[in-house]
Amino acid sequence: MEQQTSAPTEVVNVVNFLRSSKAGIKVRVGVLNGKRVDYFKGKSAIKALQSTAYSKLKHVPKVTSEAEAQQLLASIIPYAFFLRVERGAPSGSSNSSPKHLQIQQMQMFSPPEYYAWFYEGSQWTTYIGGIAMVAIMLAGVMFPLWPPTMRLGVWYLSIGVLGLIGLFFGIAIVRLIFYIITVIVASPGIWIFPKLFADVGFVESFIPLWEWDLPKKKGKKKRTEKSEKPSKGKGKATGVSIGAANGSSHTEVHEISPTESADSSRPESRTATIEEVADDS
Repeated sequence: MEQQTSAPTEVVNVVNFLRSSKAGIKVRVGVLNGKRVDYFKGKSAIKALQSTAYSKLKHVPKVTSEAEAQQLLASIIPYAFFLRVERGAPSGSSNSSPKHLQIQQMQMFSPPEYYAWFYEGSQWTTYIGGIAMVAIMLAGVMFPLWPPTMRLGVWYLSIGVLGLIGLFFGIAIVRLIFYIITVIVASPGIWIFPKLFADVGFVESFIPLWEWDLPKKKGKKKRTEKSEKPSKGKGKATGVSIGAANGSSHTEVHEISPTESADSSRPESRTATIEEVADDS
């Protein structure tokens, strides 16, 4: 867009920060005029400008409050890096499908509103990636023309990589067989390299060497909630006894409340007595 080319350097730096992953803005995908576009909520952009990552940037306007962040974002709208849109119904049959977006005539910045991106950010990484892919493809096509020493080195390298992959699958099969044997012999079983498939670093994947397959302990929060629930069947009980002695009727009503905890100040039971005395004739 022409407006983007006339934007000051400081504004471009702010937009590049908001478009990058450093800002931490939750990016959603919507459909605008039949094309998929990224959009975000205004509140998340304000939080990004108040973050520590933004304060470390140079050649950008300083932001010390939420009002200043909102004012800065409103000043960026005329350059059409992003525009206010209205979110509509999903584009597909599922609720998780991208929702339709429509550009609003009145452009303003408000935290609860949604804004669609019309700027892709810096493209230098895309260009470098494209050049690297072309170079790799050309190198592969021209492999027969390589010197014999280079071809021999690539062959050894490929054998080494295949050997590492085979070793990895071999370890996975051996640890599974060992686990099945230990489940039968020494329950609950032992895992060799228990973190082999965990989301950790390469070295951490082989530490510890073995571990018992113990079930995970439940959280303390669940135990507390379970203990606080009143036990079933301990409702309020009422007993009534009626007796007669010396020409007078006697009625007792006993009302027993549920058992209270030791820390409670309420009594464990309450008793109410009703007596009926016949009139003397």
